[in-house]
Amino acid sequence: MPLQHLTHFPRLELIGAPTPLEYLPRLSDHLGREIYIKRDDLTPMGLGGNKLRKLEFLAADALREGADTLVTAGAIQSNHVRQTAAVAARLGLHCVALLENPIGTTAENYLTNGNRLLLDLYNVQVEMCAALDAPDQQLADLAEKLEAQGFRPYVVPVGGSNALGSLGYVESALEIAHQCEDIIDLSSVVVASGSAGTHAGLAVGLEQLLPGTELIGVTVSRTVAQQEPKVAALRQAVAESLQVSATAPLTLWDDYFAPAYGMPNEAGNEAVKLLARLEGILLDPVYTGKAMAGLIDGISRKRFKDDGAILFVHTGGAPALFAYHPHV
Repeated sequence: MPLQHLTHFPRLELIGAPTPLEYLPRLSDHLGREIYIKRDDLTPMGLGGNKLRKLEFLAADALREGADTLVTAGAIQSNHVRQTAAVAARLGLHCVALLENPIGTTAENYLTNGNRLLLDLYNVQVEMCAALDAPDQQLADLAEKLEAQGFRPYVVPVGGSNALGSLGYVESALEIAHQCEDIIDLSSVVVASGSAGTHAGLAVGLEQLLPGTELIGVTVSRTVAQQEPKVAALRQAVAESLQVSATAPLTLWDDYFAPAYGMPNEAGNEAVKLLARLEGILLDPVYTGKAMAGLIDGISRKRFKDDGAILFVHTGGAPALFAYHPHV
């Protein structure tokens, strides 16, 4: 049985039930193509999002090690940090977050609203830095400092994106394969590709379970040349941990993240508005809005391998809408 080794890794039951997979009739009519959506924005903690799948494995490992503190890093409006903080609160752990301001803004809304507001509600200890230019080392240094203060820290990497955390999206691939049994013409899966853990986990799982379906990662922070090695290395580490192979070509589109990570663009904002207007579903301007812009443009430019159904993986992020107002 493929992926049987997934059960060998301890995990916490934070999600409980599979997230919905829904058909989007009005968007499908608008685009002239069958579009489905995997609702990982509806995971049940911290206003939802994809990182909870990773944290099921990472937090279990933290508890196994006897940690009393989760330490992680991200942008001021990081969805990952917000969800890590929610998990820490649920488990009675301290949470320390190393934050950067990647867009260099002084806008009060960005600095205090959205995900940043929620960190205060979760009682997170926030440490600011000029830039997360060497996040692994910066997190290690912060953990060492906390140890000297008497804490027992567990470092959760940026985005929860290591081999262990990425297992959450191998598990998501199992859900998708089961939920898509009746979608006989499923052609492509589209997901935002950032810290690479979600993309890598899906790549391993879908290659095993739905080998005829192409997976497209729409980059949110890097060019294809920069992102592909990150996804490939993490995919290989995940595959080795599960004792399976991962050799399918990686497909990445980098046409949609400009001007930079964390900065909205017109196409992404229009995608946010379109899905809200047609389906009552909220995307965000940093990840899912830009990924949906890629899906929409990919259809118009015939970038998909055929005319079959497309599944969009909604990784969450809607709380950031409040921080980016009025720029969305």
